[in-house]
Amino acid sequence: MEIGLLLQILLLIVSLVMIVAGAEFLVDGASAIARKIGISEFVIGLTIVGMGTSAPEMVVSYTGAAKGFSDIALGNILGSNIFNTLLILGVTAMIMPIAITPQNRKRDIPMNIIITVLLLVLGLHKTFFGLGASDTLSRIDGGILIALFVAYMWSAFKQGKGTDSEEQTEEGTKEKSVALSLLMIAGGLAALIFGGDKFVDSATKIAKMAGLSDKFIAITVLAGGTSMPELATCIVAAAKKRGQLALGNILGSNIFNILLILGGSALICPLSLQNINFVDAGVLLLSGILVMLSAVFFKKDEMDRADAAMMLICFAAYMGWLFYNL
Repeated sequence: MEIGLLLQILLLIVSLVMIVAGAEFLVDGASAIARKIGISEFVIGLTIVGMGTSAPEMVVSYTGAAKGFSDIALGNILGSNIFNTLLILGVTAMIMPIAITPQNRKRDIPMNIIITVLLLVLGLHKTFFGLGASDTLSRIDGGILIALFVAYMWSAFKQGKGTDSEEQTEEGTKEKSVALSLLMIAGGLAALIFGGDKFVDSATKIAKMAGLSDKFIAITVLAGGTSMPELATCIVAAAKKRGQLALGNILGSNIFNILLILGGSALICPLSLQNINFVDAGVLLLSGILVMLSAVFFKKDEMDRADAAMMLICFAAYMGWLFYNL
């Protein structure tokens, strides 16, 4: 047993190294591509980085939906979005305040809230409006979410030309070729996804060896583990003063999670939301509102450490509530 435990700890360390190295390559490659083709780093984070780092959630949710396990598909996405916004964005802003652009305030941050509200309205129609036999995200709802995803991505690329004032400064290093940058992005994503998968696997085995319950493991290890790529990418981006790429990564992951992953999961198999309570739904919505508050009402130009502290406190409170109700 001790040898098995040591092996899993070693695998956990190796997977963390892969995640950090993958994040390093991904951020550098994505930043270089943004400069080369004149697309803002926010849009690169929103699309390539955001979708790439959400691959673990997509695998878990699509597999859960295919097997008819609504709780896995839904819980994975709701937990991941809460984790992304409150913890990861909070940690990132604590490392380095994140600049908020006018476009972030007018379109991207409000869109994150609108999509969250749309998900709750579509999925909880019986609870809110007394419509239907049960709270379910149907295949029609899934089709609506998929269509919105396509429209939003098209809009993001169309309006993403130009530079981010605080992001597009040269670093005094040789400009990377497009081929090398794309290779770095592909290699970074591969390392993030593979490392994240092995991290979840090893951490779950260690938790089971420690005698922890399956529910405790799901709330902590799985929810956090599938968000490890986003966490590593955002921390590296913050350290490299690429705040817009980090913000785009989180908003992109959240939007990707709801529109494409939950939309696709609902197309595979209608998803029941009967086990989603008001606290879970409320915290999910609150996480988006806190980003809006920091962007519009508090500083208007950045998400600072005070905003980050508020997010981290809310995350800790929610985790405490979950553990209390295990």
